[in-house]
Amino acid sequence: MTEWFEEWFGDEYLRLYPHRDAVEAERAIALILARVGFVPGWRLLDVACGAGRHARALEVAGARCVGLDLSAAQLRVARTITGAPLVRADMRALPIRPGSIDLTLNLFTSFGYFDRDEEHVAALREMVATLRPRGWFVIDFLNAQLVRNRLIRRETQRVQGADVEVERSVSPDNRYVCKTIRSDGGRRFTERVRLFGADEIEAMLAESGVTVRERFGDYDGSPLGPESPRTLLLGQIE
Repeated sequence: MTEWFEEWFGDEYLRLYPHRDAVEAERAIALILARVGFVPGWRLLDVACGAGRHARALEVAGARCVGLDLSAAQLRVARTITGAPLVRADMRALPIRPGSIDLTLNLFTSFGYFDRDEEHVAALREMVATLRPRGWFVIDFLNAQLVRNRLIRRETQRVQGADVEVERSVSPDNRYVCKTIRSDGGRRFTERVRLFGADEIEAMLAESGVTVRERFGDYDGSPLGPESPRTLLLGQIE
């Protein structure tokens, strides 16, 4: 059975979300690189790189970056803005030599998509396994409690001159946020993301040998708190 994320992040997604903020991506990358002691020439892996805006910022900073994503449509767009090598693959089975990367990143809530927590643990282990000794892992995720507290259940968005209906809900077990999108052409898509708290992610990372060194709540480096828009964790492998 096809999983929802295999269908969603294709051409229709790109049409509904034609622009992602490159300036925001540059802010996030600037913060991360400053805090991990980045040196130009480091080998970086951008897991779930999407349309390449973070890979582009990493490339400009002087990193030797590889971008990886499951969506062929997203990678086609990424190739127009970055010269970094791009690979189509599933984060649960990374085609990257273990111990070869200085910094591996998973940004912009590109995690939490799977049915079982065992799959999430396995994906994190795959990402962490790419790191050299004392290498860094960074995850940029939603703030689960803020999502629960401020959920906008229904809205209409105007996208490229057409109305798009969006409905959101939290699953009965309080573990997933679900979003249903109905396009003007009658197409229907569903997103579902596991609502991991920062403590849950830290626990999974600890099991993989990563110690979280820094915690931020936005791309300006503010402390992580209940009202923070993001959960940005920077960890180092032991």
